[in-house]
Amino acid sequence: MSLSRTRLLAAAVCAVAGVLALGRLVRSPGAPPPAAPPIVSTPAAGAGAPPSPAVLVVDVAGAVRRPGLYRLRAGARIADALARAGGATARADTALVNLAAPLADGEQVLVPARVPGAGGATAGGGPAAPGGPLDLNAATAAQLDALPGIGPVTAQKIVDYRQAHGPFRSVDDLAAIPGIGPAKIDDLRGLVIPP
Repeated sequence: MSLSRTRLLAAAVCAVAGVLALGRLVRSPGAPPPAAPPIVSTPAAGAGAPPSPAVLVVDVAGAVRRPGLYRLRAGARIADALARAGGATARADTALVNLAAPLADGEQVLVPARVPGAGGATAGGGPAAPGGPLDLNAATAAQLDALPGIGPVTAQKIVDYRQAHGPFRSVDDLAAIPGIGPAKIDDLRGLVIPP
């Protein structure tokens, strides 16, 4: 671009700015001043998530002395939430809870109760035979996790369902667990009891 074109362009920009400024000065008397545009804050580059709250609200449920909603400081751990809920009851199986895990706002901390007869016993009361059927009503989450197609989340759902609804009467009762469908139930037949 030549020097004269650059000067013409700069002069045009200045003229437009002057006309706009003059229009603001020459408004009708009594008219309110134009509203300022709203201020929109945008997160800094790389900061995709909103800032975490200074206070967390968590739901503590299960085998604790005082279940309910609790407010905790940011950075608190599951152990802090249990302490606020009066601690675990004598029935609690805290080995299944990671007490060192950090809390998130809106999280539920569920402390499972110990299942009578759990600990690798089969229906007959003896230890589980290697490769033998696993007792759905006594198996721990870790034992259930070892079954084909059952991960740690689904294993915990089975334990939680058993604690809330009582013992399983058949393998088909597993259909009530989210994530377990007819195909998975067929895969588990013969691997778990009750048959």
